Amino acid sequence: MDTPEQLRDRLLARFPGATVRLVPNGSPSAQVSFWIDAGHALEIARMLRDDPELALDQCSNVTGIDWRDREVTDIIKETQPGPPGAPSIPVERKVKRIEPGYLEVVYHLYSVARRQGPVILRLRTGNRSDAVTLPSLTPIWRSCEFQEREVFDLFGVIFSGHPDLRRILMWDEYVDHPMRKDYVEPDDYEWEPTPHGEVLAKAKRHYPAYRGSGTPGMTNDE
Repeated sequence: MDTPEQLRDRLLARFPGATVRLVPNGSPSAQVSFWIDAGHALEIARMLRDDPELALDQCSNVTGIDWRDREVTDIIKETQPGPPGAPSIPVERKVKRIEPGYLEVVYHLYSVARRQGPVILRLRTGNRSDAVTLPSLTPIWRSCEFQEREVFDLFGVIFSGHPDLRRILMWDEYVDHPMRKDYVEPDDYEWEPTPHGEVLAKAKRHYPAYRGSGTPGMTNDE
């Protein structure tokens, strides 16, 4: 199988307008992944599946990641005039900026036919608010269907072209995404039949009449 660098070069040669960048991994696994742009994702995925040398016929895992806005310090190298007759003096200036956050979806691909892999793809949204649409890879690997639904449910990524995009863990009327890093857990536990511990303390804030019965809002005499 190609090295990551060779596969990157093959993809760029096949799709010259695409973004294909290697993302290093500092963990013991050292599994390099490929960040590809959403516009070429379907074409690249189809090539990875259909290329006889790769034959990546199985997507085993689809994972969502929430990257929040972060402060980045850029180091700008400049020069300033030196004393008369002396050369300029190199100086460094630090400039802080905010790098916008985004949502990321990671696909682990294997070849069952050729017993090789994984090849790891990364797709990134434009931001975390109003540019959260990515192409679904379910048309290429059917095993993505439920996993993309989970990422949609818990992170809020909208997968265009998905055959059945709806919540899979939370109920349809739910309006938030519990795996977002800025998610705030509600403290209304009306649905909890036997609240205890922290849940009981939260229930009491919403249902002052609660005095230890099994249902918030009811007294022991009800």
